[in-house]
Amino acid sequence: MFFNDNYAKLLKGMCSLTRLYSESEIPYLSYRISENIFCRSFNANNLARKDSSFDARKNAQGKVFGIGLKTFQMKGNHSLEKIAEFNAISERLREYSGKKLAIKVSEARNERINTAKNLYAPDNILYHCVGRRKRSLSIFESSYDPVSIDKVKMLNSNSGNILKFKDSINEYSYNISKSTLYKRFHEGNKPREISIKILENPFQILAELFEDLTDQPTAKEKQYVILPLYSTKYSDKRVARKSGLNQWNAGGRPRDEGEVYIPIPRIVHRLFPDFFPPKDYAFNLKVPDGNTLKAKVCQDNRKALMTNPNSALSHWLLRSILMLDKGEFATREKLDYLGFDAVIIHKKDNSNFSIDIKRLGAYEKFIAENE
Repeated sequence: MFFNDNYAKLLKGMCSLTRLYSESEIPYLSYRISENIFCRSFNANNLARKDSSFDARKNAQGKVFGIGLKTFQMKGNHSLEKIAEFNAISERLREYSGKKLAIKVSEARNERINTAKNLYAPDNILYHCVGRRKRSLSIFESSYDPVSIDKVKMLNSNSGNILKFKDSINEYSYNISKSTLYKRFHEGNKPREISIKILENPFQILAELFEDLTDQPTAKEKQYVILPLYSTKYSDKRVARKSGLNQWNAGGRPRDEGEVYIPIPRIVHRLFPDFFPPKDYAFNLKVPDGNTLKAKVCQDNRKALMTNPNSALSHWLLRSILMLDKGEFATREKLDYLGFDAVIIHKKDNSNFSIDIKRLGAYEKFIAENE
């Protein structure tokens, strides 16, 4: 289990400030704060805002762990908690009902887990849970299982909007109107218990703590841009059939099945003219599993992000992440199904960049915020 004294100390400290937010005897602990505390305590990579099925990636004991982090209130020794949302494909899922719907939701869930595995290449995956009770926390871990499709059995439900089912290991609940899948987490036999002392007047303590402090300059944020995996030329945000992710299908000359590029819209260059290096300047592009590709910006108007060899990008993006076969088209439907349609590029310097996926709508939000 991931647990150490520093982890317990930081959890105790944050929960002691419960009266800043609530009069409850149950410690207040934001899931975002809990994620940050975990990653800081164990020097793990924080993936919580990277729109992956995993919230953290940690190298430990010669292995790579993909970790889902959960923080929730517990009334007994188990709790039903959200594990996935399928808003982008909700209309498609509403074409089904009963066991067929349970299977379709399970298939979508499993494919997202496979995408995360291909992204971050873990040896083991697990859930790390922080259960909140009256003046205490219960720390435990749970297996991170795909749904066993052939073992799906329906459970009784007292609501037509809730679909309950189980497989050979876990119990699930799908909220049809919210397009949200839940899983029941069980505490198990050996949780680590942390007693919490809730301070009655944290405001006074904070005031005394910061009384003599002066403002310090803030660290400069990492530079980044977000790029679409679809064509911005079309209002329906389709993936073009003969360019971008499907460049291998373009005419004019014989094409390799691995020929692909990520579009860089002109507005990105206009808003951030110095983000990318000059055309055809080679730089390192680190992918989430730790490997590094050789990349460059090329084509007219520097509209394409490509790798050398170009097949390196197609192997990572088309084969591992989108899980497409050679000759299979990347489509809008596939992006919606997997829950992402953009990538984020972080810049360390002109020779070193990194890339990861971003959730549906991230590119439009990024442009709107910066335009």
